[in-house]
Amino acid sequence: MQQSAPKTATVANNGTLPEKSNLANRADVQEFINKVSREQNLDPRWMSEILDHTNIQPKIIAAMNRPAEGVMNWGKYRPIFLTEKRINDGIKFYNQYKDAFLRAEEIYGVDRFVIAAIIGVETGYGQNKGSWKVVDALSTLAFEYPRRASYFSGELANFFKILNENGGDPFSYRGSYAGAMGYPQFMPSSYLAYAVDFDGDGKRDLWNNPVDAIGSVGNYLMKSGWVRGGKIAEEVQVSKQNLAYQQLKQSGRLTPPKESIQTLRNAGVIIPNGAPNAKVTLFEFEVSADPKVDEWWIGYQNFYAITRYNHSKLYALAVYQVAEAIRRGVR
Repeated sequence: MQQSAPKTATVANNGTLPEKSNLANRADVQEFINKVSREQNLDPRWMSEILDHTNIQPKIIAAMNRPAEGVMNWGKYRPIFLTEKRINDGIKFYNQYKDAFLRAEEIYGVDRFVIAAIIGVETGYGQNKGSWKVVDALSTLAFEYPRRASYFSGELANFFKILNENGGDPFSYRGSYAGAMGYPQFMPSSYLAYAVDFDGDGKRDLWNNPVDAIGSVGNYLMKSGWVRGGKIAEEVQVSKQNLAYQQLKQSGRLTPPKESIQTLRNAGVIIPNGAPNAKVTLFEFEVSADPKVDEWWIGYQNFYAITRYNHSKLYALAVYQVAEAIRRGVR
């Protein structure tokens, strides 16, 4: 069977084309171009032209190597995201795109306020989508960051798929220094897997179209195991006498809920409501180390689904609390 000719695309030059970097002359970059163009049936000349105007950004490597500033606990994390501005902006954003949120909840079964909260936590409802050229960021990490070169090479290859699908100026696509894109900060692989054309204009535009972003986040969470109408999380108390719950709290890698509410009750967790057989995970959130202050929460399957977006229990609880604040504000 005769193979079809490689797909081609043009590099838009409307005055925004960066100076030539000759990155495509590097042997490792040539190897990448040959492999991806062959596997994806793309024009290697088109890829070379783009990469020849792509710049390695040392500041991105520095940012990736920067050590985390201390241990982030809930007491430090919560005030970053649970701000009056983020909540008020979320109420406005929800009201502006209410029809899209309602439609996303109906189609995907995902709580519409959680969709709003994720966009709010990720980019402040599109106010901070990132200023790095996506092709610069991904190329820097693919070719100059050996520790995760394999992952970012895959994401760069996925980004070329997106360029081929959407067209336009390859250097106009902006995102975070790690290559996360648009209102919901999807990596290219997530874009290809979950992005949807939610307004029916023929494009999956997460950079400029909040309606597409709303549908895409809903689709992402649905495919991550969201349970329509299910609970998300609940703050609980723990016994001062029966300390068996300490052996059942979440530690290490986040996994789907496996303990029943009744098991936790028997172990000293005070859970006023909830079906005894419902599966949950018990979480300890440190508010303060000295003096020792903790919050205890149970997370349902939908809490776990949020952690598939960002593998952090702190992130998931922030999203939940922002969602609840927006919910209260629009009623």
